[in-house]
Amino acid sequence: MIREIEGDILFSQTELIAHGIATHDPFDSGLALALRERFPSMVKDYRHAMHAKAPETGQIWAWRGVDEGGSTRGIVNLLTQGMQGQGKSARPLKARLEDVNHCLRALARHVQDEGVKSLALPRLATGVGALPWSDVKPLIQQHLGGLGIPVLVYEVYHQGQQADEKLA
Repeated sequence: MIREIEGDILFSQTELIAHGIATHDPFDSGLALALRERFPSMVKDYRHAMHAKAPETGQIWAWRGVDEGGSTRGIVNLLTQGMQGQGKSARPLKARLEDVNHCLRALARHVQDEGVKSLALPRLATGVGALPWSDVKPLIQQHLGGLGIPVLVYEVYHQGQQADEKLA
């Protein structure tokens, strides 16, 4: 069941949050920055994993940690974009629908394999990724619509506002 809601995804009570990043993302803008500030160990772990095995677009990288309330939080980083340049001057490229498609397929597998009960994600790959929402939305429906769990798409961001997720 996919529902579109408004609010701040950082206040989500879902078991898992998924979001798009670039392969060597600096986590310096948007939701990635907010997650880096809330879960600095996630970024540190990602950097370590990235150096151990070069990430490729279309893949996912899943992480679990403890949030400030002591609850386990799962975050799945969807590698929807590559990078242009190297080092500090590197910037994310525009996302490609093909990579978003692969990421969503892998996310659906992860949700099923791990027995995830609820999932939240933003309008994937439409910010830095620069894809039209009208192209991405059908892929979300295709890959996540049949999971049989609440899938909450945060269509409109309202900083600091908890959405009415209706999970209970």
